[in-house]
Amino acid sequence: MQVVILCGGKGTRMYPTTEELPKPLMHIGDRPILWYIMKFYSKHGHKDFILLLGFKGEMIKEYFSKPENKESGWDITFLDTGLETKKGDRIRMAKKLIKGDKFLLAYGDDLCDVNINDVIKFHEKNGKMVTLTSIKLVSNFGIVEMDESCTVKQFKEKPALDHWISGGYLVLNKELIEHIKPGMDETDAFEALASEGKVQAFKHEGFWKTMNTIRDIQELNDLWKKGELQKYLGIETS
Repeated sequence: MQVVILCGGKGTRMYPTTEELPKPLMHIGDRPILWYIMKFYSKHGHKDFILLLGFKGEMIKEYFSKPENKESGWDITFLDTGLETKKGDRIRMAKKLIKGDKFLLAYGDDLCDVNINDVIKFHEKNGKMVTLTSIKLVSNFGIVEMDESCTVKQFKEKPALDHWISGGYLVLNKELIEHIKPGMDETDAFEALASEGKVQAFKHEGFWKTMNTIRDIQELNDLWKKGELQKYLGIETS
């Protein structure tokens, strides 16, 4: 199954780091995050990639033009989708490149250890148009637990909350593209389809980490230095 990866955004929340380098090429250890995402999918047997480029997309092309940065068996198609293009429009532009009636969609800044083939089976079993990998929301702040008299009982550092969010790693029927109107983000289409009961969530309580801020880069690099990130993803970087 083809893997469509959104990697054309400007990464403005990471400015000025992303002023000269697109976010998908930000390094974790000795490789950019985009490489980790692609390596993860290929580990599960999915090696046909469509990279939806935008901001500094030529740098991504240049990186994968070097043999040492491209794994054996990877088939990469680069699609320049423009600088200011909405994510929904980027996906719409890829329609003619998608061969089958289903495809995988990933964001170029999320890492996860979900078994993507389990997500595919779940998608096919339930017959929905969209299946997303859902992960528990983790608080950005420590939480204070107290009793009725406001006596503090304990502190919890960034606990997982009783709410679920979309973690990406989606399986989509190709017909979904017909529901994305020009100028629309893909999430707008998901919301409309959810109101019709056509969206399913695959709950995943394992590892998931996004890279939206400088702090996220630091935390991911700390995991890499400890060897934990490689274990989570089940991949080697050399």
